[in-house]
Amino acid sequence: MIIALVRIPLPGPKRDHDLVRAQSLEATKIFHDVPGLRRKYFLNSETGGGGIYEFASREAALAWFRDGWADWMEGRFGVRPTLELFDCPVVLDNEAGEARVDGVPVAPPWAD
Repeated sequence: MIIALVRIPLPGPKRDHDLVRAQSLEATKIFHDVPGLRRKYFLNSETGGGGIYEFASREAALAWFRDGWADWMEGRFGVRPTLELFDCPVVLDNEAGEARVDGVPVAPPWAD
């Protein structure tokens, strides 16, 4: 699994919650059928916006964040985004009460 962190630096103050919610929900039209994208979290803070993307593989992430992606984003937001990709070998899911290693549930260490 790959986690992508996208940051869009925007001047403060923090953008209005209702506006961000409406814009983000509208943007789901763009992302709902991206191959390999499992989840996308839309972010808002005093220093800008961004997203956390969970991809099934590095190949899927690189296919989305291809040449021209940063130009497209800059055209949408007026600033150039930053992108960082992370390998994610372990996930703790407190809602499901499980830990996963490389996508496979394992015996939780806290259940000893």
